[in-house]
Amino acid sequence: MKKLLSLLLCLALVAAIVGCGADNKTNNSTDNTVTNTPAATTPTDAITPTPGSGETPSATPTEEPIQTLPGVKVAALKGPTAIGMLKLMSDNESGTHASGSIYVNEYDFTVAGTADEIVGSIVKGDIKIAAVPCNLAATLWNKTKGGVSIVAVNTLGVLYILDTGTSVQSVADLRGKTIYATGAGTTPEYTLRYLLTTNGINPDKDVNIVFLSEASEVAAKMAAADSDTIAMLPMPYVISVLSQNEKARIALDVTKEWEKTNDSTVVTGVVIVNTEFLKAYKPWVEAFLEEYALSTAYANEHVDETAALSEHFDLFKAAVAKKAIPYCNIVCKTGNEMKSAVSAYLAILHEANAASVGGNLPDDSFYFIP
Repeated sequence: MKKLLSLLLCLALVAAIVGCGADNKTNNSTDNTVTNTPAATTPTDAITPTPGSGETPSATPTEEPIQTLPGVKVAALKGPTAIGMLKLMSDNESGTHASGSIYVNEYDFTVAGTADEIVGSIVKGDIKIAAVPCNLAATLWNKTKGGVSIVAVNTLGVLYILDTGTSVQSVADLRGKTIYATGAGTTPEYTLRYLLTTNGINPDKDVNIVFLSEASEVAAKMAAADSDTIAMLPMPYVISVLSQNEKARIALDVTKEWEKTNDSTVVTGVVIVNTEFLKAYKPWVEAFLEEYALSTAYANEHVDETAALSEHFDLFKAAVAKKAIPYCNIVCKTGNEMKSAVSAYLAILHEANAASVGGNLPDDSFYFIP
């Protein structure tokens, strides 16, 4: 009996030891899982986009975690330069991201009626990204001593000369006329001046150019005109005028007239980025450019949907936007293609009037080549 009792005690002791060992093994396994959880990574220049539904991907233990940059202020003007951003604005509103990058921007969008409304905030660095007239970008570069960089061309030629008669058949026919326009001190004014000058018309003596503060004011004047009235307007305002005044017609395509005089083309709008922001958050800027390229492609490929977004974000009525978008030359040109187009256009403006680009032509540091 004593031997049996001793044997039972030994077996109980062995079972207890085995049980403790199993508990320790379980606890050690839990500790290793916590230790191996990936920590946030340091931003790098590399981004690897992956195709998807547009939803922000979730980080897993085998992937780099999403790095979100909140409150990135973006501005555009109420016109063609904002149309390419509409899908991006819509995605931002719904919290989705078209880019497959781990670097995610949360945007704060502003759509302004005139460039003057946003220039001060761009100079101060409050607005980090902006879609602005091409020559204004150069002027801001000079004013801020390189404080802004151009990252994309977003709009080519969108300007047209309209009249409510038949008097304008060529640029030469503008001599002695009053021309209503918008964009004083920006791309439209200097484009018109160059066009007149190259056709032998002195813009200060041979014509009367009346600048109104917004394109909508010029469009309203043309829409209500009951006598021969001439104006230079961008799309989609052209469509608005044509739909409201049956006497109105497109007399001249400014881009085609420009291209008759040289090998360059009109660059209406560009996207600029605060240079310090670009240097500090380059991967996020590159992620923005991916999303913006997809947004501009969407505008051209899905006209009906983009027209609806135009009305949603109070740019233009959907019916007007639908007719105008195919004529707005919305693009997203980056890298050397961007640099070639912009530098050629600015060189012509500078030769005609150095003040139109802020005095000096920007050097290579102005152009961001990804």
